[in-house]
Amino acid sequence: MKKIELLAPAGDLERLKIAVLYGADAVYLGGKQFSLRSRASNFDLADIAEGVKFAQAHGAHVHVTVNMLPHEEDMEGLKEYLMELERIGVTAIIAASPTIMMCAKQYAPKLEVHVSTQHSSTNSAAANYWKSKGMDRVVLAREATLEEIKQSAKNSDVPLEVFLHGAMCISYSGRCVLSNNMTGRDANRGGCAQSCRWKYRLFDMHLFSMSSKDLMGADYVADLIEAGVASLKIEGRMKSAYYIATLVKAYRLLIDEIYEKGRLTPERMKWYYDELAKAENRPTGVG
Repeated sequence: MKKIELLAPAGDLERLKIAVLYGADAVYLGGKQFSLRSRASNFDLADIAEGVKFAQAHGAHVHVTVNMLPHEEDMEGLKEYLMELERIGVTAIIAASPTIMMCAKQYAPKLEVHVSTQHSSTNSAAANYWKSKGMDRVVLAREATLEEIKQSAKNSDVPLEVFLHGAMCISYSGRCVLSNNMTGRDANRGGCAQSCRWKYRLFDMHLFSMSSKDLMGADYVADLIEAGVASLKIEGRMKSAYYIATLVKAYRLLIDEIYEKGRLTPERMKWYYDELAKAENRPTGVG
């Protein structure tokens, strides 16, 4: 059985190298074009090429987010961009727009196409639909439960990727217009102002935030391995190098120990909770 992939975020070249050196099997990043998280540093094509070369030298892969939902004026240069990603050795793109997916299949067929969580795929029928369209992996919605993930993995004909750690979304996997309405920044074109994390005051002066706790999925790693999930994804392209190093190292050790020993004791799991907590910058929960 192929070992589950540990997929880490990278906001710039330094963080890419740190993620790989600390044990990530693959890194995902955003380019200067066609990507959400427009406020992240992001990579120009020269940096992507250098990152791919570094990752390959250490046995790792690079995935590039091409996950914006483009309007008509956003399409210029897409074909050439995808062809260049293929040429420099990128393994996969993560896409939300069917237009981008089909463009990649036509003009850059060596690129794997991974269907973004933005599609809110919560079941095997949805995953198998994307398989029928030639897609290579489906990133399940963050709102999918563990049982739904298990059933989807059992009945899907395409590899599945699930989120393991990081920010959750109060909307359906990013399908949110709060940012658009409140700030004029389009959440699905890279400009999310994270309005769900703001503090709001009701008329009775009670403060509240819509945002959920961050996901901390250490308890579920063994279940996800047994279910046959292909990839475990850490969220956070805008997070620090320390954050990435801490999480990647802890999850690398946890995954490897589970493969070696099976399910771990509560005492041993406590050590991993403590390690992961060192990177905590918001409250976390288990899903």
